[in-house]
Amino acid sequence: MPNSLPAHVVPAATSSRRTAGWMGIRRGHRARPGEWLAEHAIFAVALSTILLIFLIFVFVGREALPLVFGKVSTAAVRTFIPPADLDRLPPETIREYLGLSDSDFKAKDHDTLKLLMEVRAESAQEASTDRDAGINTVSWRYLLRPHQWTGYDKPSYIWQPVSGIPKYNLVPLVIGSLKATLVAMLFAVPISLAAAIYVSQLAGGRVREWTKPIIEMLAGIPSVVLGSFALLVFAPAFKSLFGLDSLLNATVAGLCLGLTCIPVIFSIAEDALTSVPRSYTQAALALGASRWQAAWQVVLPAGLPGVFAAVVLGFGRALGETMIVLIASGMASNVSWSFLDSVRTLTATIAAELGETPFGGAHYRMLFLLGALLFTVTFFLNLTADLILHRLKRRLEGGR
Repeated sequence: MPNSLPAHVVPAATSSRRTAGWMGIRRGHRARPGEWLAEHAIFAVALSTILLIFLIFVFVGREALPLVFGKVSTAAVRTFIPPADLDRLPPETIREYLGLSDSDFKAKDHDTLKLLMEVRAESAQEASTDRDAGINTVSWRYLLRPHQWTGYDKPSYIWQPVSGIPKYNLVPLVIGSLKATLVAMLFAVPISLAAAIYVSQLAGGRVREWTKPIIEMLAGIPSVVLGSFALLVFAPAFKSLFGLDSLLNATVAGLCLGLTCIPVIFSIAEDALTSVPRSYTQAALALGASRWQAAWQVVLPAGLPGVFAAVVLGFGRALGETMIVLIASGMASNVSWSFLDSVRTLTATIAAELGETPFGGAHYRMLFLLGALLFTVTFFLNLTADLILHRLKRRLEGGR
């Protein structure tokens, strides 16, 4: 009997494997078209979402880049061209002096151009009386460092975009955002983690079924409702209770921000603690630990990466909130260590001022710079949190 089959004879097993492989290759749009369409639809939605976020960042960055690279100036004109020289100078010189585009310059008649030159000359004469008129207030020197402006007795950090000499210092806005966010974290993190530990480890089945949905329903309350509650109810009660001078301040805004962070931190932390194997708790109880000791000393350290991720997401939620701080923070750009002073945050500034700024002006680009700053801070915060999260996981799993 021959040891090998003829070349044209294919064993049944080999034939079935080839058929299965061919069906696996052609499975997509031939065998199961519904699954194929659903898979590609999900991929298209995910890709379009990522692309949309990227385009938003590109748009914000494009509007802010001229200011970043020093191509925008707010320095008032100290020298001016007399209106009588309109006919003596080249049209290109007049166009650049008036700051007009080619189309706008050609669309204006002789009398309109002369009127614009008179207005420019009058403004330049008025501005020349202020020693700060020649300062480019959107340069980084004046965005990050204090300056002794005319009428002030010492160098100060000032955000005052609508004035004769606009001032765009970023320090008051950054400090205001950090103060409100810090109060929110100090209020929300202990409550959220305590609730997550109780619901996941200590509560009975019926209590867990009712408590978790109720806490998560807080996320559905509109932030404008919480801000109105802070303005009309919480702030007056807080002021009368402690005898404060300021009705709206960083503490009032931060406490209401904490209410928006609680469901986010609680939900993720509770899921992380619930995913810890029950064998950890059972082993601790078998060694004589109480349920609270097992939850605090065994389950919480084991679920620490998830808990840390919950806190980071809560911080980002508080930092990016707009309506609550717009209503309840007082909108005063103060630089102080007191949490009882009114503050002005980055997000509230963008929301309050963007609709009233001239398109393409220094104030307009400054608000987009604030948006780019928020994007950058959030990105590096998430990146740092991801690195720390992976390091915690490796350490808990026994790696280096």
